[in-house]
Amino acid sequence: MIAVIARLKAKAGSEADFESAMLELAGQVREKENGNQLYTLCRDADGGYVMLELYEDEASLAAHRQSDHFKQLGPKLGPFMDGRPQIEKLEVIG
Repeated sequence: MIAVIARLKAKAGSEADFESAMLELAGQVREKENGNQLYTLCRDADGGYVMLELYEDEASLAAHRQSDHFKQLGPKLGPFMDGRPQIEKLEVIG
């Protein structure tokens, strides 16, 4: 399994719009991606966001990145983002 941690920051005052766009994507991922096991938006104590993701394998992660719903996220999310996301990919041990 492959885990991904994406750290994201919303522009001040854009949090509700940011969350709405991310939750829309999360619904699409859960509905359409069989190889995805977890796609959950979290907020940390400092007001930053973390997307926790879990995929069955590299092919499932690649399919996620090539999906139409993922490709459409950028234009929807861009106006609400404060900087680029920080992405960490991990191998799940157990």
